[in-house]
Amino acid sequence: MTNQNVIVQEMGMVVAAAVANSYPCLPPRSCCGAAAHAGGSAMSIKKSFLSSLELSGARVNAWVESMKASSPTHAKALASSIDDVNTVWMRKHPSALSKFEQIVSASKGKQIVMFLDYDGTLSPIVDDPDSAFMSESMRAAVRDAASYFPTAIVSGRCRDKVYDFVKLTELYYAGSHGMDIRGPAKAPKYKKSKVFKRLVETTKSTPGAKVENNKFCASVHFRCVDEKYWSDLADKVKSVIKEYPMLRITQGRKVLEIRPTIKWDKGKALEFLLESLGFADRRDVLPVYIGDDRTDEDAFKVLRDRGQGIGILVSKHPKETKAAYSLKEPTEVMDFLTRLVDWKRLTLNDEPCVYKDKIWVGPTSTVR
Repeated sequence: MTNQNVIVQEMGMVVAAAVANSYPCLPPRSCCGAAAHAGGSAMSIKKSFLSSLELSGARVNAWVESMKASSPTHAKALASSIDDVNTVWMRKHPSALSKFEQIVSASKGKQIVMFLDYDGTLSPIVDDPDSAFMSESMRAAVRDAASYFPTAIVSGRCRDKVYDFVKLTELYYAGSHGMDIRGPAKAPKYKKSKVFKRLVETTKSTPGAKVENNKFCASVHFRCVDEKYWSDLADKVKSVIKEYPMLRITQGRKVLEIRPTIKWDKGKALEFLLESLGFADRRDVLPVYIGDDRTDEDAFKVLRDRGQGIGILVSKHPKETKAAYSLKEPTEVMDFLTRLVDWKRLTLNDEPCVYKDKIWVGPTSTVR
């Protein structure tokens, strides 16, 4: 990702059009061939423009326009253009299901290590974040995957809340974007209870606004807020955070997240967990990270920079991403995990690995 105070990244014409409409001073983009160049000039213009913004009214407008542009209502108005963008995007980020043989071929002779986001990956995105329950079939798929591969849940939620949703003791849990990890060691912590209370107090007058306390970060959800109040709500969040120079705002899917400015994210969490599991310097390991949000891009970037591992983005719509593959929704994530387990069972003669003393032991391994 970037080290800007606010991260705003979107893919293609839909968002570029929203920003261009909001800021007519931007250079015009050509209508002809726009779909074919969805990841090109329009995006570079938008990136250049956004990089010059500070935490200001213009920035708030950029958040709001970005969220509006990604909403289904606005997307339908550009259906034909989106179809063209989808085709181009899917060539670059093919389905992990259609390319399953390619993925398992890359894992030959290697230990797969699974990293899974929660919201939008293992559970559907819902209006009430407290109701983002995973299905029993998904839980079974994750449990089966964990019996064959070291598996971690990496989420923006606090670790305890994610565990309450998943309820599987055999997993690693990295909450608060990786700052709260249950494992062999602890990651940096930064408590913000005062900020959380300020946010609750400041945003309570906005109908539908919800502030979630993620222990080491906070989330202000827009999902149940009428679009006409989005700018006002973003202004309120900005007014609170500007008093805390050690905090920054990042944007997710209809959510503004308040996080410490310390350099810790899901990418750092992935590296930390690989090291904790003894896989950091091994080339016979294949990390697989599946996530749906901008915050997961930090992990995708780590895998790409390492030249080792597979990133899979969960999204029904084209987005700028460093992931190599894609899946459309949580049901496809479940199908992918199920196929991965079935494949592994065949290669191991139906003998799952077990977890003993923080060591993953396969059928031919021994515990020392």
